[in-house]
Amino acid sequence: MQPFVQVNAPVVALMHVRLIDGTGAPARANRTILIENGKIAAVGAADMPIPDGTKRIDLSGHTVFPGLIGMHDHLFYIARPDLDVQEGKLHTDEPLIVPEMAFSAPRLYLANGVTTLRTTGSVEPYTDINLKHAIDTGKLPGPHIDVTGPYLEGSGSYFIQMHPIRDPEDAKETVAFWAKQGVTSFKAYMNITRAELKAAVDEAHRLGLKVTGHLCAVTYREAADIGIDNLEHGFFVNTEHDPGKSPDTCTASDGQDTLHAMNPAGSDAKGLIRHLVERHVAVTSTLPVFEQSVPHHSPLRPQAIATLSPQAKHDYLLLRARTDAQPPDQAKKRAVTFQHGMAMEREFVAAGGLLLAGPDPTGNGGVIPGFGDLREVELLVEEGFTPEQAIHIASYNGALYLGLQGRIGSIAAGKDADLVVVKGDPSQHINDIENVETVFKDGVGYDTQALLKSVQGRYGEY
Repeated sequence: MQPFVQVNAPVVALMHVRLIDGTGAPARANRTILIENGKIAAVGAADMPIPDGTKRIDLSGHTVFPGLIGMHDHLFYIARPDLDVQEGKLHTDEPLIVPEMAFSAPRLYLANGVTTLRTTGSVEPYTDINLKHAIDTGKLPGPHIDVTGPYLEGSGSYFIQMHPIRDPEDAKETVAFWAKQGVTSFKAYMNITRAELKAAVDEAHRLGLKVTGHLCAVTYREAADIGIDNLEHGFFVNTEHDPGKSPDTCTASDGQDTLHAMNPAGSDAKGLIRHLVERHVAVTSTLPVFEQSVPHHSPLRPQAIATLSPQAKHDYLLLRARTDAQPPDQAKKRAVTFQHGMAMEREFVAAGGLLLAGPDPTGNGGVIPGFGDLREVELLVEEGFTPEQAIHIASYNGALYLGLQGRIGSIAAGKDADLVVVKGDPSQHINDIENVETVFKDGVGYDTQALLKSVQGRYGEY
């Protein structure tokens, strides 16, 4: 751990900072944050009393905000064997592989300000459980982890590494078994049926745990009526009005046709949002992964590209080029669908819904742990939220959903000292959020550049 530790003292004062406290309130200039034994001891004006022997750090020109809470932050990478173009079409050999990034992903998250995450689906649950323990005991660098169990998936999955749920009893037994192993949440996946989802939700709730879902065979309204706690991917994967939708069957569109045709200000959209809010269903925004489908979207920063393995970089550039080369009608459809998704999230929050945030770092290399979390905040601002509101969504709302709002998610005396220090002023220029220099987790300040250097060229490999 020591090569990555930049600040480690019993009492630390971060002085002359611009403070974005995570509550959604406007940023405040020239504040002091006092950290003592891993906790925030006080937050006050520049002239507040500071105990003798305190390590003082002048952060003039810098901003501090709460550690991000990534609510869709995987610890794996989706690899497509021998990805190339043959006869003008993308080609990959079977099977699709999901290698675990147990080395690179935790460091990338921590380096970019993610101090707590939910894995939101696991392909190696024992690895994730053991990794959480190694991080919690100080053997490895990384965020605090809410370990989600193995995907609760029905038959017909794309992924050979997933167990296909056979029936409702199997769904119940799977939840009970993995809860005993130490996972703390569950995620239902695309091909699960309504009966299987209900069995899983009922068992999880009996055990005091929550269930989220990236659904397809089950629609959003159906899942809300079953009692699901959270829906992943904003409103992009609600298949309710997809052509040919039949009960308990996934569609080829996976919700894109429903969202493209939906007027975010129309009665159908408002009715769906009202249904979710009334049933206290949270929604996780994962804009960065859907941004990848929009031609000529923002490219990766050079520092992010440098983390990719040679194969991951090859695949990212190939898939990006294919996206940019889409026919005009398809490109327009994807752009409109993306805008509808953003508008639906705004409407959901306006109606009182709990919006969470996470990037979904998966298979084309364009969404990288940590970097993707920062991009999610930028896209929330593009969506129409103020920078302070976007950071609130990406920090406090996650803590609230996890029941940890008394400890993390905002900056106040008595809370854990999970803080991000960036150069610049994200409240005026949201892209300054990318200038992460130091990340405090439990009062220890980690060096972003040292963490990034340790995984350069490794993401996608291990």
